[in-house]
Formats: sequence, structure tokens, C-alpha cells
Amino acid sequence: MPRMGIDLGGTCIKFGIIDDKYDILASTSCCTCADSRNATAIMDNMANVAKDLVTSAGLTMKDIERIGIGSPGTCNPKTGIVEYACNLNFENLPLQAEMEARLGCPVTIDNDANTAAYGEYIAGAARGSNSFILITIGTGIGSGIVFDGKIYTGCNYAGAELGHIVIQKDGVLCGCGRRGCFEQYCSATALIRQTREAMQARPDSILWRYAPTLEEVDGKTAFAAMKAGDLVAGEVIANYLRWMTCGITNIINIFQPELMCIGGGVSHEAETLLSPLRLFVAEERYSKFSLHQTRLEAAQLGNKAGIIGAAFLDRAHDL
Repeated sequence: MPRMGIDLGGTCIKFGIIDDKYDILASTSCCTCADSRNATAIMDNMANVAKDLVTSAGLTMKDIERIGIGSPGTCNPKTGIVEYACNLNFENLPLQAEMEARLGCPVTIDNDANTAAYGEYIAGAARGSNSFILITIGTGIGSGIVFDGKIYTGCNYAGAELGHIVIQKDGVLCGCGRRGCFEQYCSATALIRQTREAMQARPDSILWRYAPTLEEVDGKTAFAAMKAGDLVAGEVIANYLRWMTCGITNIINIFQPELMCIGGGVSHEAETLLSPLRLFVAEERYSKFSLHQTRLEAAQLGNKAGIIGAAFLDRAHDL
């Protein structure tokens, strides 16, 4: 029987009907509108869009075996409660029970980064791996850990927040309240900040050709200017890779996974990012003399990872 995966984001909610071969049979999306809607309104809309997708696919809700939802925040898959999701103003929200009541179908929930990691594990870059970590580079840094086919969540389901390991003591203030977090140096938001700072310091840089105003800077700007030979952009990327090496090496030293994948928008730079990163990590990792080493690759599924992983969350937790 087909399943449904729902990727609940702070800006957009993505839906997909998935078959047992992990193929997406039908998909759609809608705006979360978290700034203007409370949790009840978001769940009502999510249920209505899910039902409409099922109908448009020529199915009924009775044809759907199970629904999985990846949500931001601390999600307890055992109780079905989103304990806290600051961007959605969720606090101790019984998301599983509420959505089961609306849809008449079994529902499983987990953190959105965990669901994306599980999607890559079952259908993407990590197929066949026994230990796998996904790092997603976007507005922040998301992460998910899958060991022996199960999502690692920690004792309180708040584990794997790898974006909040500190790589610079007393560094840039993070939204979590700490200073010097990995996220504040290696997210796309951080790269944009670093690029803007370099442009302001060096008005002669050709970075300005790629972003005529500071507001037009994105995560691709410095990479594009570097490829065109700009030394200022090259310095921005060199520093960015230095910070990235620190965070990635710390994670490898702790977990020593078989595979680590980089996802998110910055991962589209592919080998421009990964080739130097592999070399730098190889020099710094504690396991440099070990026979088996963590492989560092790009994620494969992109935005599909979350809905595919969500659809099969019960298997990740033996629910």
C-alpha cells in the first residue's frame, strides 16, 4: 500500500504519496503561513491538502497505509508530541493524535532533519550504509544520524543538533543562546554574512559583479566569483572551508560513521566544496591511520528526502 510523507517546514509544507519502492507517485505543497496561523489552523490546512492530494491521485484515505510527518523542533515519536518548535510556536503539541483524528490514518512524527536523513538512508546516497550522518546547509545547519537502520535521537529526542557544537569559543552569537556554534560559521546564512563583510571591506572585488547590492548576495555569490578568479572571494571560501573542516572533523571524531553526506543549497557546489574538504578533513581527523575512513559525499535526494523519509518513519523507530 502507498504511504504519505509530509515535510512540515517553517515556510513551506511538502506532501508526497510514496510507493514501497520509494518512488513518489504524487506530490504537492502549500505555504505554512506560520506568522499568521496558529497550530490548529496549520494542522487543519495540512489535513485538507493531504486529503486533496490523495483524491487527485485517484485514491482514498483507506488506500494510505501510514502517514509520516517531519516537523522542526524536538519531536517525540513515542508519544507523538512536538515538545518544542520555536519557528512554528509549537509547544507540547500532540501532532500525531491531532492529525490521526483529522485523517483517519496512522501517523508517525519526527524531527524534519531526522526524516531527511532517513530518506537518504533508505532511498538516496546512504543506501547500504550501516552508519550515516546527514548535514544540511541552509538557513541554519540541520543534521540527522542513522545507525543500524534506526534514527539516533538521544534520551530526550533532542539529539543530533550538530549545528550547535561550538567551533569558536566566545564567537558569533547563535539563536540558541551559545556563541561560536557551527551554524554561525558554516550555514548559508553565515556564508552570506561573510561574503557581505568581504565586499564592504573590498569595494574593488568582482564580487560586486555577481551581487550589485548587498541584498542580492546569496550562498552562490562567493563561489561564483572565486571560480572567476577573484582573490577576495577565494579568501572568503578558504575561510569558510576552514570552519567547515573544523565542524565536520569534530563530528567524524565523535561518531566515525561509514558515510557523511552534505545536503542543502551549498551542496550544489559539489566537488568545488567536497574535494578540498576531503583533503582538509583527512589531515585533521584523529583516525588518519585507520584502515576504514568516513566517506564524505553529496546528498542525492534534495527536497524529496524529507517526504520519503517521513513516509517510512515507523521503521526507523520500530513503531
